[in-house]
Amino acid sequence: MAGHIQDRWYKAESQANGKSVRVKTNRFGTGMRYRARYIGPDGTEKSKSFPDRQKRLAEQWLARIEADMSRGQYIDPKSSRTTFQQYAERWVTTHTGEINSREAAERRLRLHAYPHLGSRPLGSFKPEHIRAWIAALEATVPAESHRRIIVGTVSAALSAAVDDGLLSKNPCRARTVQLPKPGKPRVVPWTAKQVFGVRAALPRRYQAAVDVGAGCGLRQGEIFGLAVDEFDYEGGWLAVSHQLKRIRGRYVFALPKGGKVRDVPLPRAVVAALREHSEECEPITVTLPWRTPDGPPVTKRLLFSGPEGNHVRVSNFNDHHWKPALATAEIIPARQAGQRYASAPEHGMHALRHFYASVLLDAGENIRALSQYLGHSDPGFTLRTYTHLMPSSEGRTRNAVDSLFLAARAQDHGPQTAQAA
Repeated sequence: MAGHIQDRWYKAESQANGKSVRVKTNRFGTGMRYRARYIGPDGTEKSKSFPDRQKRLAEQWLARIEADMSRGQYIDPKSSRTTFQQYAERWVTTHTGEINSREAAERRLRLHAYPHLGSRPLGSFKPEHIRAWIAALEATVPAESHRRIIVGTVSAALSAAVDDGLLSKNPCRARTVQLPKPGKPRVVPWTAKQVFGVRAALPRRYQAAVDVGAGCGLRQGEIFGLAVDEFDYEGGWLAVSHQLKRIRGRYVFALPKGGKVRDVPLPRAVVAALREHSEECEPITVTLPWRTPDGPPVTKRLLFSGPEGNHVRVSNFNDHHWKPALATAEIIPARQAGQRYASAPEHGMHALRHFYASVLLDAGENIRALSQYLGHSDPGFTLRTYTHLMPSSEGRTRNAVDSLFLAARAQDHGPQTAQAA
């Protein structure tokens, strides 16, 4: 057994005859009687106290410590007393990825996890605590897909705690913990009528943004961050090398999502629309920090600008131009007097990317190429998102067989000839 049990109510004293006897200490009858002691892997002594008549429990505790050490699953009891909030606050500051991702993770933890789990020591976590928390989330977060993201953030923090040796296993991954379902609805792409209806309803200075979104598949930040030097009109290519991004209320230039710099085919129709746009709205020179609000200044000559002569302010554009255009095109309801437009997350500018994907798939483009043009890091994600828009194999099979049989009949041959072929 690792370590030993100290009885603090008795001590051994040597007699004149050389024999040792047990005598009561000045702590007899008060406080914790037994102290289980052992040397940890770091070379320091660890201990835990137990009351009278619980020596058996102290021995069992030491036996578990010894077993954990032998299996490589030992957790320092002092470290395991770190609360979830204490650890998660440190974890989120070292969260990899873009600054927006770290801020989003911090906000989810602060609003939805710390009030329920923040004060709980890491070493005390059990699956039942996660189950109770997930059930409580339903009252404050109606969207199941949003709850899944929140739980995923907590699970990532707890997995990091396991890696750092503060927790033996992640309770979020227990078989009895049912994670909220993704609940992601199928993408329903706009029709061409809807795309051009929204385009016509926008102010002239923003109409070409629809052409870039629907004709090249760019995200909103990539569209409004487009610089004139990214276009190869003659070669027919568009270099997507950065985006316009808002961080903590301030705008910056940054790499596209996931750092996926890419080249996208530039259709002639989009070239014509952009040239016409540039004649009506002169590109503007804008200097913004790179990546973070305190980053080095970077200057771009932007294709799109706001009415005040600066870069487009996305929130203003969405509220005062995009949603009114959606209402005019009858995609969302008209605004009631004195009220805001209804929330329509599925009809943001991202809908133009879905339209672009549907057009390419309908034309027979392969998933790998589409994934590259959209800037997805994984073609599998593109496939899962748009697989229902791909022409079905059943349809291709029917068409192939029908073509073969019809061709055979046209030559006055029967199906038997076709089968023999």
